[in-house]
Amino acid sequence: MASVNYVLYEAPMGYGVFQVEHQADSIGLRSKETQEAINDLSRFGKMIKLLNFTPFHTGKEALSEINMISEGVMSDNLKSILELNLPKTSGKKSKVVLAVAEKNLASSIKSSFTGVDCETGETSEVAADFLRGVRLHADKLLKGLQTGETAQAGLGLGHAYSRSKVKFNTTKNDNHIIQASATIDFQDKGVNQFFMRVREWYGWHFPELIKIVSDNLTYARLVIAIGDKSTLTNDRLHDIAALVEEDGEKAQAIIDAAKVSMGLQITAQDLEIVKGFAQAVVQQAEARRSTSSYLEKKMGVVAPNLQCLIGTPVAARLISHAGSLTSLSKYLANKCSIASRIDNFSEEPSVKFGQVLRQQVEDRLEFYASGKKPAKNADVMASALDIVEGDDMQLDESMMAAPVAGEVEKDKKKSKKEKKDKSDKKEKKRKRESEVGAAEPAPVEDGEKKKKKKKSKHDD
Repeated sequence: MASVNYVLYEAPMGYGVFQVEHQADSIGLRSKETQEAINDLSRFGKMIKLLNFTPFHTGKEALSEINMISEGVMSDNLKSILELNLPKTSGKKSKVVLAVAEKNLASSIKSSFTGVDCETGETSEVAADFLRGVRLHADKLLKGLQTGETAQAGLGLGHAYSRSKVKFNTTKNDNHIIQASATIDFQDKGVNQFFMRVREWYGWHFPELIKIVSDNLTYARLVIAIGDKSTLTNDRLHDIAALVEEDGEKAQAIIDAAKVSMGLQITAQDLEIVKGFAQAVVQQAEARRSTSSYLEKKMGVVAPNLQCLIGTPVAARLISHAGSLTSLSKYLANKCSIASRIDNFSEEPSVKFGQVLRQQVEDRLEFYASGKKPAKNADVMASALDIVEGDDMQLDESMMAAPVAGEVEKDKKKSKKEKKDKSDKKEKKRKRESEVGAAEPAPVEDGEKKKKKKKSKHDD
């Protein structure tokens, strides 16, 4: 496009819509006079006119708007602003051209407004220069702002936006899985090269050791323990055996080979360098083992089902290749993507689905080998879901059955109080009965006389 009619400026404080008063083509903008005019506020202010500036009411609203802009989504607020300030046109010839900084937002605006054509700094030099001029003189062009307020608001909003993005990424621990997987690959490459260098270097002094010990880490530890082969005697048999998994025969073979070795002699200075290098290699191997253990635990928390299905190394590489666990879960339907979806959207980690998915793979392989019909995917997943729900119900029941410590103390105090009240009532009742018993002999005699009278009347 050779011309721009309107400019949309997404300021940190709100949205501004400018109308271009004096058009300029791409060739004219390259001239020195036009570039100086854009840098000069008095001259650039005559080229455009502010139509509307709608500020954000709160910082939360500003953060929400910038998040939508970064995702290429036009908010309802921005849509209403454009509807009020842009002329309503229809048809290809009567379209107005709007300069927008974000290309994703430009496509969203273009799809919502049929009479608006959007240009960005990448597609039009004219749009790029107008956007640059508005951004340069925003403090003066926007009404009610002071010098430096735009930069200060942009700094605060940028920090809030970055914090939200970093928080979003770190809470999803697949970032650590990606980094740990890449670190292990780098460590493997370096450690293997260093092990080969230790073997080649120490092999000039003790070449027979390479044929006896094949494990790289054990070899490096033996280099540190043996040192000069001439000092290796039968007295050190137990020390050597401790380094080769208590294999006495292999330890004895190392000692015997050292006695008849064809290797060259080594000086104390050279031996010190070789042993120091071997110690560094052993430390790197231990660091690699620690990183691998960390990755194993992290996968068990973040993606347990995917780990159970294909193993830790392959699962970590899949997440790294996809970019995140969420991206992997969006792939076309397969066992790995299903496991990733379960891991990504489940609240509590569980390996039940990964176990049944792995069993499905094994059943499918058995079907190809023997023809045994495997279970249906829907039935298998339903059974896994029943198991998970059953575990959750048991957990809820155990939590409900387990009393709180404070409630237990209250119940104890309440029972003690009830026992004390009962004992007091019994004591009062016993005293009352004793008092009543002491005052009742006379009425008993009267009762006996009445009984005798009744008997005498009955005899008559």
